[in-house]
Amino acid sequence: MIHATNLHRSYSIGKKQVEVLHGLDLHINRGEKVFLCGPSGAGKTTLMYTLAGLEQPLQGQVLIDGTDIYSLSLKERARFRNRNMGFIFQNYMLMPELTALENASLATAVAGCEATDRVVALLQKVGLGNRLDHLPNELSGGEQQRVAIARALAHDPAIIFADEPTGNLDSRNGGQILDLLFELADQGGKTLVVVTHDPAIAARGDRVLTIRDGVVSTEA
Repeated sequence: MIHATNLHRSYSIGKKQVEVLHGLDLHINRGEKVFLCGPSGAGKTTLMYTLAGLEQPLQGQVLIDGTDIYSLSLKERARFRNRNMGFIFQNYMLMPELTALENASLATAVAGCEATDRVVALLQKVGLGNRLDHLPNELSGGEQQRVAIARALAHDPAIIFADEPTGNLDSRNGGQILDLLFELADQGGKTLVVVTHDPAIAARGDRVLTIRDGVVSTEA
């Protein structure tokens, strides 16, 4: 499903170039739940964004279901991403002036499809059927992340990328969010790529990819 070879990515800090990804290779199978781990600054989020077509590598190739995403134009890549990928972020990234239903419908609007019934069904599935008309500031952190999960799944993407999705939640709510994410991913046969700093959370996946010195090591 995701095949990356020889990825290089660096940043400029003052006059210094810091290489974050150093000839990194990886393969993620369809339907797999893979967790990206490593120390702060190791490049976990950079790798996720590179795999998702959001940060072009200086060198290397990313194939998503056989498509070389960095051979596409910016417009084509955005269209491919909107059609095939869903995103969940630590800080929820909800629009404060939109209701839960409107926020969860954003991905379908971007993808150019009308899926109100599906969005309502997803919000009901994540336990927010009676909160459709509530604004984000009227929801708890756990409820806001549930809206974000529904938004990520609304357009039925093949891949879900999640960046520290439980990072702002207590252990109880974090565990429930992870349970929910796994359940919905399993139901749809979706590939799940999650960035986390928590080894206990990562241990629940099919594989852990630990980033050190710009490359990855694999733990079953």
